[in-house]
Amino acid sequence: MGPGLAALLILLGVIYLLFGYNIFKALVVLNAACVGAAVGMVIGDKTGAAVIPLAITGAFIAAVLTWPLMRWAVAIMGGVFGMVLGACLWRTFGLDPAFAWAGGGMGMIFFGLLSFIIFRGCVMTYMSLQGAVMLICGILGLIFKYNDVTPKVCNCLTQKSFLLPMLIFIPAALGIMFQQNNATPAPAKK
Repeated sequence: MGPGLAALLILLGVIYLLFGYNIFKALVVLNAACVGAAVGMVIGDKTGAAVIPLAITGAFIAAVLTWPLMRWAVAIMGGVFGMVLGACLWRTFGLDPAFAWAGGGMGMIFFGLLSFIIFRGCVMTYMSLQGAVMLICGILGLIFKYNDVTPKVCNCLTQKSFLLPMLIFIPAALGIMFQQNNATPAPAKK
């Protein structure tokens, strides 16, 4: 990762952490556009077609579909986070790695459905979690540019397997608390 991409990840991570709920519609559309662009690029690679136009088309289609289906888009985003979290917890508890998909499936179902029940809290949680991951990846990307520090950081992260999840969990929890205290209230129903 280059320093520009790392700085962009840090900047976007801070935005997701601090303002995730206030501008969640734009951020969810941005997430969908990135996924649509990635799908367009994969299709372009597989078919041998021009990659850039397919990536732009995929991003546009995903963004246009996301706006009217915002609750479903948040549920899909929650399902993806739940899938990753469930698979990670499956491995953390020492269960058979061949069946990590089962833990991922349970997490996907739980967090996807939870998005419909506790929408506001889930949006804050997902935005904070994504922001924390982006922030930590950006910081690690900048740290890894220094060759004398890279082996020490890699060794530390390898020896202490709890360190990276803790580095992600702490900013995510702080982001949830900040958003909870500073989020604009929902308009009253008439």
